[in-house]
Amino acid sequence: MKAIILNEAGSVSNFKYVEIPKPEINADEVLVKVSALSINPVDYKTRSSEGGIKRFFEDERPVILGWDLSGTIVEAGENVTDFKLNDEVFGMVNFPGKGKAYAEYVAVPASHLALKPENISHEEAAAGTLALLTAWQALVTNGKIKEGDKVLIHGASGGVGHYATQIAKHFKAHVIGTSSAKNKEFVLQNGADQHIDYTKTDFEKEVADVDLVLNSISDAINNRSIDVVKPGGKIIYILGTIAPEYAEKAKNKNVDLFAILVASSGADMKAVADLMQKGIVKSHVSQVFSFDEIDKAHLQLETGRTVGKIVVKL
Repeated sequence: MKAIILNEAGSVSNFKYVEIPKPEINADEVLVKVSALSINPVDYKTRSSEGGIKRFFEDERPVILGWDLSGTIVEAGENVTDFKLNDEVFGMVNFPGKGKAYAEYVAVPASHLALKPENISHEEAAAGTLALLTAWQALVTNGKIKEGDKVLIHGASGGVGHYATQIAKHFKAHVIGTSSAKNKEFVLQNGADQHIDYTKTDFEKEVADVDLVLNSISDAINNRSIDVVKPGGKIIYILGTIAPEYAEKAKNKNVDLFAILVASSGADMKAVADLMQKGIVKSHVSQVFSFDEIDKAHLQLETGRTVGKIVVKL
């Protein structure tokens, strides 16, 4: 099968296209023939850093990156009961861990998948995996979002942000989204009640008494967000560690500031698949690259200017 491997961290020139045997599945896995995969910032951050590769793959080399996929089951383990041959499925594979989705065939735990809604494409489904699960687990699982909440979504035009906006609106929250001016209409179309152009306006001057913040930008935004969250509110950060002084500041204001890392979950995949099936949540795929253009896909995402999601088609 075709696969893309990395022998060492570095630039996109380190990607190597190879032919390797199909993976063998265990009793709880299925073999998926991939139709489309999606990339996320964690992909290029892992590719470019030995520490990033080691985080997920330890000392294994070469490695196959990727966690998001949509495709068709061509083989099923003896313990698999929820799926059958030729089912079209999608999911985030073994995250955090070894997803190995940059390949023609991927061995996937059945417990990480959901049936692909018939009314969406493989490209739209692949887009709606890590980013959509992150938004769901942030707002619903951890944020306990509810009707009437005032929700501030930083980076509302991005991969996680555009899904989070739609989920928050589905829960009948009052949604405030930040982005640059050129993406204002996109943010509002996804359900935001208010848009803030972060390039011209400090959000602290525009909002107050926020119940829930989703921060996919930087730790510095955590610090500034504390000032607009009401006591008892939450700030959820998806990019890693929080500075101790920000944590202390939040604690002193009775604001719950914490970081999360998305994790593979078939139950959550089924929940978001239902929203996609009903048209409540839609993937915005801004660009589709071919499998032999993985370098271009990475470079585009690294600009930090992608609206919605980037997908790679096999």
